[in-house]
Amino acid sequence: MTQSPPFQLTHAMLGRVAEIAERVGAWNAANPVALLPQLRRGNRIRSIQASLAIEQNTLSVEQVTAVLDGKPVLGTPREIQEVLNAFAAYEAMADWQPTRLDDLLAAHERLMRGLVEDAGRLRSGGVGIYQGQQVVHMAPPAGRVPALVQGLLDWLASTDAHPLIASCAFHYELEFIHPFSDGNGRIGRLWQTLILSRWQPVLAFLPVETVIKRRQADYYRLLGEADQAGDCTGFIGFLLDAIFDALQQAIDGALAGTAKPATPVETPVETPVIARTRTPERVLALLAAHPTCTLAEVAANIGKSVRAVERAVTRLQQQGRLRFVGPRKGGHWEVLE
Repeated sequence: MTQSPPFQLTHAMLGRVAEIAERVGAWNAANPVALLPQLRRGNRIRSIQASLAIEQNTLSVEQVTAVLDGKPVLGTPREIQEVLNAFAAYEAMADWQPTRLDDLLAAHERLMRGLVEDAGRLRSGGVGIYQGQQVVHMAPPAGRVPALVQGLLDWLASTDAHPLIASCAFHYELEFIHPFSDGNGRIGRLWQTLILSRWQPVLAFLPVETVIKRRQADYYRLLGEADQAGDCTGFIGFLLDAIFDALQQAIDGALAGTAKPATPVETPVETPVIARTRTPERVLALLAAHPTCTLAEVAANIGKSVRAVERAVTRLQQQGRLRFVGPRKGGHWEVLE
């Protein structure tokens, strides 16, 4: 039996879909060749770090990068295993079909290998979501899970909904079913990325998870409201907004063109080139697209001295246009415009 997620198609949804499609076109135009391998890797690392941070993994972007480079990192064995698993799962996306149950199970096995005993298998017991001592969502009984999951996959295979809307609706319904004993949130976000990548391959490397992480309270609130109302329209709107904002951030610097950095940098980034633009604006454009860059990396990429970049950053901070969030090591820049 097909399991159709409960939502209403709205004018706001359709408008957002059109805006996202327009921005995907802009991103593709700004990157006429396939995304640079270095940029793909950077975006993927940001996706993984944000998705795992939602699940209480404390490793920073820099630490995740170090783990993947085989360097020692101060973190728990579980956190390190989560990073290795997630990277393997995201890298394997191209081999999976969004509508195949075997592929969904294979993805869960990669994500949760060594973390839970039943990795790659649907849960056999009851499960609920708690806030403190309060149950905020009680998932369907385990005996119904196989039919519910297959019904959802059948719906995805047959729906006429736009892939953007279908991916958001699938994300919600998978969280509602909660088919696994653990890892439901991260598999839901991974599978939405997979669905989107089948519509536009470039979206396989769009770090939507970073936007969701910043709005984590709203993410969980809207999931709960959807459960209470039996309608996930609001949650779909939230995810469409997250996709839109992630795209806008990704193309902020890229639309001006790209060039190779004048000197090698430790963390690879794509270089925005803005002709006859003042240094503060060039710094702002680069940090909007790559918020984890160091000022030395910014300087190398825009062809300015570190001192010049430091002066520009100070001016932007005084103007309230830029701020640094988090600790000196492991934090990130946030553009406030």
